[in-house]
Amino acid sequence: MKTIKGPGIFLAQFAGDAAPFNSLPAIADYMAGLGYKGIQIPSWDGRLFDLAKAAESQTYCDDIKGMLADKGLEITELSTHLQGQLVAVHPAYDAQFDGFAAEHVRGNPAARQAWAVEQMHFAAKASQRLGLTTHASFPGALAWPYVYPWPQRPAGLVEDAFDELARRWKPILDVFDENGVDVGFELHPGEDLHDGVTFEMFLERVNNHPRANILYDPSHFVLQCLDYVQFIDIYHERIKCFHVKDAEFRPSGRSGVYGGYQSWLNRPGRFRSLGDGQVDFTQIFSKMAQYDYAGWAVLEWECALKHPEVGAAEGAPFIAKHIIPVTEHAFDDFASGGEDRELNRKIMGL
Repeated sequence: MKTIKGPGIFLAQFAGDAAPFNSLPAIADYMAGLGYKGIQIPSWDGRLFDLAKAAESQTYCDDIKGMLADKGLEITELSTHLQGQLVAVHPAYDAQFDGFAAEHVRGNPAARQAWAVEQMHFAAKASQRLGLTTHASFPGALAWPYVYPWPQRPAGLVEDAFDELARRWKPILDVFDENGVDVGFELHPGEDLHDGVTFEMFLERVNNHPRANILYDPSHFVLQCLDYVQFIDIYHERIKCFHVKDAEFRPSGRSGVYGGYQSWLNRPGRFRSLGDGQVDFTQIFSKMAQYDYAGWAVLEWECALKHPEVGAAEGAPFIAKHIIPVTEHAFDDFASGGEDRELNRKIMGL
């Protein structure tokens, strides 16, 4: 059995222009001071990381690893959530997602997609240079505007959308395979892969590609009213990354799953700081230990109420408390009679 690594923290929600959140050494010092052992790096944020340089330069990668090691930190994964989103964008979202891309490809969907694919290739190579075996990303979406079947969807629309999504991702997954890195797709509303069924639809179309895997985040399943504990039973072999994020769903007589177009503060389903929501992390960490999850437990902090620095400070001890140091022995080994095949036969009357 394996003990989960952690606590880790995703830096995306904390990076900014003000110190200590504006450079990797400074933010690393800050997070190490809170008790974190690992950091998940948003690869698109040039204040923290140069993805293209990391793909090309082993020296750059070694320098980053050494700097972090001096602070008692490791990289859990690189993240390409924004670039992965741009691998597949429905035209309805062109304007909204353009801001995720480099300035020189904005307003040009074909160029933007090509840039996103190149970014994914960089991420595979950079991960390999950094000695990482897992990667966190979004898959993008072509069918999401039609998630609710009204008006009735034309026959084959969803199937064609998933065929195209797989066509775009299969060569990217091959590059990750060449570099020995698993992709953990965060199953997330707004992505075509947002639950177990849609992940299976995609997996079938990429021929059960060994690098097509899951970033498990129970908060998104709470808001879909999905059994997030049973999900681990079903998909544990494909879970390669883990975002520790809390959420709550409190429907009323006025609003439910769809949220009534309300803000995050006012909708029934909303993300919360760790320990303030409804996620049963005791069960989750137990399941992860049971199935030998060997990766990192990484806080992704999002909350409509609490200050992020308070959430970060509370997150490290929360995760540390829930990590189960797995046993190497059965609890009743003291009463074991050892192995005696002749005794076994005698007991059975043979």
